[in-house]
Amino acid sequence: MTLVPLYILVAFASGLLAQRVSLPPLVGYLAAGFGLHAVGVESQGVLEDLANIGITLLLFVIGLKLNIRQLIKVEIWAGAAMPMLLSTSLAMGFIVLLSFLGLPLFVELDMKTAALIGFTLSFSSTVVAVQMLEQRGELKSRHGQVTLGILVIQDIVAVGFLAISSGKWPSVWALGLLVLPFAQPLFFRVLNACKHGEILPLAGFGFAYFGGLLFEWVNLKADLGALIMGALLHSSLKANELAKSLMGFKDLFLVAFFLSIGFMALPDLSMVLAAALLLVLIPVKSLLFFGFLTRFRLRARTAFLSTLSLSNFSEFGLIVGVMSVSTGWLSETWLVVIALTVSFSFVFSSILSSRTHGFYASYQKPLKEYEKPDRLPEDLLVLPDNPKVLIIGMGRVGKGCYKETSRVYGEAVWGVDSDAERIAKLKNMDMQVIRGDAEDADFWDNVNLTSIEVIMLAMPSQSDMLDILKQLKLANYQGKVAAIAKYEDDRAALLAAGANIAFNMYAQAGSGFASEAFAHFDPEYRRPECLGSS
Repeated sequence: MTLVPLYILVAFASGLLAQRVSLPPLVGYLAAGFGLHAVGVESQGVLEDLANIGITLLLFVIGLKLNIRQLIKVEIWAGAAMPMLLSTSLAMGFIVLLSFLGLPLFVELDMKTAALIGFTLSFSSTVVAVQMLEQRGELKSRHGQVTLGILVIQDIVAVGFLAISSGKWPSVWALGLLVLPFAQPLFFRVLNACKHGEILPLAGFGFAYFGGLLFEWVNLKADLGALIMGALLHSSLKANELAKSLMGFKDLFLVAFFLSIGFMALPDLSMVLAAALLLVLIPVKSLLFFGFLTRFRLRARTAFLSTLSLSNFSEFGLIVGVMSVSTGWLSETWLVVIALTVSFSFVFSSILSSRTHGFYASYQKPLKEYEKPDRLPEDLLVLPDNPKVLIIGMGRVGKGCYKETSRVYGEAVWGVDSDAERIAKLKNMDMQVIRGDAEDADFWDNVNLTSIEVIMLAMPSQSDMLDILKQLKLANYQGKVAAIAKYEDDRAALLAAGANIAFNMYAQAGSGFASEAFAHFDPEYRRPECLGSS
């Protein structure tokens, strides 16, 4: 009898409970996996299959949002490589020290095993970091792109290590994969033919698994194939729509991944204590990332937020652990310890994620002391020229509002967005836009707020808009703020946080439709002002 209904019910209950006590649902899913295992429930193959689908879709969606050119930048590849090398060495030294002190489980380890464990803990979790960035709507922000680039470099290193350690080298046919970029126009035509229905996410599944199968056939990791296939579709006009259509599927399947971690093995007290000791390595790893990223001329804020996203251990550690047990390099006991350490780091990272911007706001001044004066061009603050209306978030809603308000305020309207590619496209449309992160305290410290009459928040994430409202209060902004909301409880929260007007996107869609229709049919029709309608 399948246990899938039980998995779903327990995951739902645990995720809901975690959410009710202000923890990310991910923490609940991890607890559910360990709890089910503790009471004797066995993992079925279907759970692992669902988890693998989630990881494949995750890497494909990452590819859809990945700019390959980012990977060749020094701050990305060196920002990944240098912390990995040093954290591996420091972790190995720490483990050898604990072995020398005679601590249980550590005393049995030799230098080779200590180096192996240190290497597995030098990676950061792609699943957790991307999940957290997506929830905050920051995957295309500057720090989101830096984090994503570092994670991709780590994934490439991981694939190389697995190939070398397993003795499974790519076949000569792997050279044939070099023709994939030439098939890009064909892939675009197939994607465009899918239009907007349920066939579009199905096409996403197809492309992800097609890439995975191609790479498997030439003895390369299937997940890397899904990532590369997504990257090939990155410049397609349908890429964003495809990513959004897959988001719900990906999140649902990843629940199985977090559940499956709890079924790795049952720990005893000595294993829990060993895992807790290894968590000391997280702040060490964080300091290395922050130190190197600021030395590579990133802003303190960019380096800090990227560092917090990378402050965890990777699911790759579990993969290496399983492989090392099968080859006799590692005992099953240490596989459990690694599983616990990775799980604890997920909990730590999830709790940390909801407070990232608050931490930076609290420690902004001491962190900025580590900035180099000659920062990278991407990390220089570019400010609007005395705007009267500032529109934060230049997606479909923001772009529409920009066009409407420009009819009244003309060149006094400016748009702000954290997505560099979107900004480039809007500039080509002769819009006054700048790349900036409105959750950045530095941004508001340098903007001339006295000239701004209205700030319009047209962002997909409610938590981001609440953070911006806090920043505006700290900056003593005296003008008006309008915001959008998807749900009525979100609308109430935005009003309570200081927004003067909060529009329910779906409720207001009808009035907007009527306004546009009658303005077209009846020249005498007086359309409500964009800034004054309620």
